[in-house]
Amino acid sequence: MQEANRDNARDLIGTDLVGPAEVGVGPWQGELPDDPRLDPELLAAGDRRNVVDKYRYWRLEAIVEDLDTQRNPFHVAIENWQHDLNIGSVVRTANAFLAHEVHIVGNRKWNRRGAMVTDRYQHVRHHPQLADLAAYADEHKLAVIGIDNLPGAVPLETYELPTDCVLLFGQEGPGLTEAAHAICTDVLSIAQFGSTRSINASAAAAIAMHAWIRRHTFHQKP
Repeated sequence: MQEANRDNARDLIGTDLVGPAEVGVGPWQGELPDDPRLDPELLAAGDRRNVVDKYRYWRLEAIVEDLDTQRNPFHVAIENWQHDLNIGSVVRTANAFLAHEVHIVGNRKWNRRGAMVTDRYQHVRHHPQLADLAAYADEHKLAVIGIDNLPGAVPLETYELPTDCVLLFGQEGPGLTEAAHAICTDVLSIAQFGSTRSINASAAAAIAMHAWIRRHTFHQKP
């Protein structure tokens, strides 16, 4: 019976497993708690998912519902005209910093491998065109802030990031398209000191998101 429960739990959590079996927690010990947020199968077989300890044994829907009460007001958007492999990593980082939503602009399909199944916990919205993203931002009173190291860009390090905003990123290589530049309130650059022209798009997204966290969660001045 216990082996069957474990098999069921493996089917439930799928690729949310990380590392060896020792990661996470084993089956619940003692009397089962009366808590509707908890998943009976995880209680029976253990919870090996890549989630923080607070959410051990919780149902997926319960985790998302709880996260929704805490989400930050910044959004993240990335252009996807060539199936950029960075998008999964951007989604994973957006989950870590509890972004309100991630917006995929262009192709609907994107490589989810880099997300490490965090897209289950993060709201992801698709926009066929940049005009659709611009309309969403206007409706929700969000400033669109582009991130791209181009002449005339304002340094991220000294910029006062607005609370309610969309951080918009282009694809690896070409960066923001001209149409993307056109919908931006401002375009920011990230200071670099080596020989490379630019850094990885997912790394740039992480830096920009953390800049927002430093400013609006820890109240650090630019």
